[in-house]
Amino acid sequence: MKLHPFLRMGVLAATAAVSVMSGTGVASVKSAVPPAPMAQAPATPTTVTIYSSANPQNFDPQQWIYNLRMGDTYNTDPANIPGFGVVKEYRTLDLKAGENRLDFTDVPAYIDPTSVSFKDLTVPATEVLSQRFKFDLLNAQSLLAHYINGTIQLTAGNTSNSIKQIKGTLLSDTGGGLIIQNQSGIHIVKSYQRIRLGKFPRSLLTKPTLEWNIFSPTAGKQKVLTSYETKGLTWIADYNLVLGNTDSHASLAAWVTLMNLSGKTYRHARLKLVAGNPHTVQAPQMYPQFAAMHAMAMPASSFKEKSFFEYHLYTLPRLTTINQNATQQIALFPTRARIAVQKVLVYSGQNALPYFYYGNSPNLMQNAGIESTGEVGVYIRFKNTKANALGIPLPKGKIRVFKEDPADGTLEFLGEDLIHNTPRDEAVSVQVGKAFDIVGKRVQTNFQENLDAHWLNESFTITLDNHKKAAATVRVQQYLYRWSNWKIMTHSDKFKKLNSREIEFTADVPPNGKKVITYTVKYSW
Repeated sequence: MKLHPFLRMGVLAATAAVSVMSGTGVASVKSAVPPAPMAQAPATPTTVTIYSSANPQNFDPQQWIYNLRMGDTYNTDPANIPGFGVVKEYRTLDLKAGENRLDFTDVPAYIDPTSVSFKDLTVPATEVLSQRFKFDLLNAQSLLAHYINGTIQLTAGNTSNSIKQIKGTLLSDTGGGLIIQNQSGIHIVKSYQRIRLGKFPRSLLTKPTLEWNIFSPTAGKQKVLTSYETKGLTWIADYNLVLGNTDSHASLAAWVTLMNLSGKTYRHARLKLVAGNPHTVQAPQMYPQFAAMHAMAMPASSFKEKSFFEYHLYTLPRLTTINQNATQQIALFPTRARIAVQKVLVYSGQNALPYFYYGNSPNLMQNAGIESTGEVGVYIRFKNTKANALGIPLPKGKIRVFKEDPADGTLEFLGEDLIHNTPRDEAVSVQVGKAFDIVGKRVQTNFQENLDAHWLNESFTITLDNHKKAAATVRVQQYLYRWSNWKIMTHSDKFKKLNSREIEFTADVPPNGKKVITYTVKYSW
């Protein structure tokens, strides 16, 4: 069975006699002699900068980790994680004059060896002549592979009557089982309980390692700076908007969820996040918990933001440990309170908007686009301005909306939406859900066309029914989809033109009452 790379990490090296137990993958080891490691890292912290291309709509770090722990390695290959990290770390090397062979250990399993850079801060003339990435990590499968054409001894069979000892030369460890040759012939062993291996001629690799050939003009301890890129790191932003009693103000909290499947834990690291879309060359929910956690005040040590090139850089002002095979949440910015928000009700009645495309000629089909839906959308909108207690770049992410139930003080979930990267001074619109007590109806009341004269008239009646005890204001948006050249001929209410193919009416619907809007549009070509 092919083992996932992360399952290989915990197996120990061996250079002497080794026993492997069937079904457990556990090796008993004696006399391990690892290669001489590099010196311990100095006090200068490692910096980890994480870039993300994750789509908040369909990427769930917690689900990814859960699937991985349940053994679903097909859909959770860390190499496919939407994002990457750039790691910068300082180490002290004890070099001799001339060429040195050193193993650069404790690197992530998904490091990109071609991205490694090296700078000697003590002796600038020191340089890396060559490097080799070694990732043949020890596990039961790789261990057996090293004994091909070597002598092994195993206990085979499943029952007391069939158990027997087989000793011989291992010819193959793949396919349908182990293939062993001895004086009595060739044995194909598909079931075994224990394997004993002879002495191994060299040390086995237990960690991903960069083997460096370094030339130094002088001997002594030298401080070096290395950086490299690795897959298996990403982050997404999560926002929680808590509405006030009147739906006119809210508080906004933000968290960053980090995911680290790179194969390494970064201890006491300086963390940076890049929000934006750097171009790269690619190869061919539990709401009550979130509500309770996000309602708390954010720590003062949340990320510090600044503009960086055409992106935004978020730096955590304290050191943190980024554990491998795990997710963690860190406050993106302190909770912003008393944000002015607006609850907006929107109705169009047109349920096929993505298909309103007229191509190179007008849409003359009478029934096209007249199917009516009664749903009235509910949106929460606010301005990302300093005057509105914000004015900060908001990275793309999922935003959840809550409101406190005054009966018991708990936060109840209202809905969620996605926001794009939102700069300062831009507006944010969050689709919360559909109104329960306000429904609409859109009916085509007239359709006339004159193909010889190249015109078409179409009339609609829109009815809004309000079953609430309070009045409601509904924005009625109409998409004029038949042709690019149009004119509103008659209308019962004032409207404004939003763009080249959309108009909007504002309808004030009385409590327990209704509002009717009519209009006629003429298309010509």
